[in-house]
Amino acid sequence: MQYVKLGNTGLDVSRICLGCMSFGVAERWTHPWVLNEEQSRPIIRKALELGINFFDTANIYSVGASEEIVGRALKDYANRDEIVIATKVHFRMHQGPNGAGLSRKAIMSEIDKSLQRLGTDYVDLYQIHRWDYDTPIEETMEALHDVVKAGKARYIGASAMYAWQFLKALHVAEKNGWTRFVSMQNHYNLMYREEEREMLPLCMEEKIGVIPYSPLASGRLARSWSETTHRSETDQAQKSKYDATANIDRLIVERLERISGQRGIPRAQIALAWLLQKQPVTAPIIGATKTSHLDDAVAALSVTLTPEEIVSLEELYVPHPVVGALPPR
Repeated sequence: MQYVKLGNTGLDVSRICLGCMSFGVAERWTHPWVLNEEQSRPIIRKALELGINFFDTANIYSVGASEEIVGRALKDYANRDEIVIATKVHFRMHQGPNGAGLSRKAIMSEIDKSLQRLGTDYVDLYQIHRWDYDTPIEETMEALHDVVKAGKARYIGASAMYAWQFLKALHVAEKNGWTRFVSMQNHYNLMYREEEREMLPLCMEEKIGVIPYSPLASGRLARSWSETTHRSETDQAQKSKYDATANIDRLIVERLERISGQRGIPRAQIALAWLLQKQPVTAPIIGATKTSHLDDAVAALSVTLTPEEIVSLEELYVPHPVVGALPPR
């Protein structure tokens, strides 16, 4: 395993991050394909055995069940001082007023609930899951600063927003002497590269760590185009991200398959190797439902694509509609 600093911090994270949306209780959420606790624990244990020390979850994943499963497994299998736990806040956790968003009230309430579910006194990285158009960014950033100062989070990060929003948040924090975002968790893979226009150059300039989600496009970059899975057939979020551009994305998947065949290694390794060679990517967030998915992810660290292979993979891309950042209501 390789380890790198997360952005402009001294925090060491593995170059592969295990995304924990796949762990939960199907009946409590909209994803019927998630793994229950018994199924999840071997994957978490395997990740630790492979040297992965970076785990990303969110309060909304199975409405808290993911945090509970991850917290119990890490307590049983890992040394807390060696692992990096990240979670997120924004989406609705209960009905009625103040059940969602990034108000001071919501943040202060949800960090305590996340810590209780995770069974830890602090998280290493507390991230805003989306931009909140109904709360002043000054209120959000001050509340996050206070979470850090209270010792409940070591660092803060953001996810899936427009570059102007991220820059505004960085400016507000700097102007007021508040804790600054150190990471951006954004939507980035061979089939979706809109982040290369504004967000990635901004992160490079500001020394922000980039931890992309959906690095394999919900599995579409890891299998032949005609192959389906339980997730691909039932995951509406996946369909909303990729179905509209399927005709042009298919060409990229076929090119990926060709290079994979020439190399004699799985498609997933090629797709991840491409992402790992892109600046300023720190650690792709891998969603695993089988231990073999982790083996492929770690193997990708040893794959170096040639400039010609990179050009071949990238040349078929055409602009896509923005997917991930929430539009204003």
